[in-house]
Amino acid sequence: QVQLVESGGGLVQPGGSLRLSCAASGSIFSISVMAWYRQAPGKQRELVAVITRTGNTNYADSMKGRATISRDNAKNTVDLQMNSLKPEDTAVYYCNANLRNGLGALLYDAWGQGTQVTVSS
Repeated sequence: QVQLVESGGGLVQPGGSLRLSCAASGSIFSISVMAWYRQAPGKQRELVAVITRTGNTNYADSMKGRATISRDNAKNTVDLQMNSLKPEDTAVYYCNANLRNGLGALLYDAWGQGTQVTVSS
């Protein structure tokens, strides 16, 4: 029903910035909350940022002050702006979307294939 495609990952030096984008297609009307997760090698996948359809946001403590999540419901995209990047931010970043029916019941989570972010000198 919904497909998510991430882009914008790459190699950046410590202290640099990167903007990740996620484009959603399919049954866009069923998407409620969207989020960015990341997973570093050998580590648990963790939540980076989350945003509701109305624009309410929340961030992982490690990203507060350094990341901004935003979405454009008209364009069906969600972005993650990251600044002051650290080597510890190196991970595969995944776009996530909650799919709900008309009554608000959760149907399933949709995931993108991920985009690699490498922070290194």
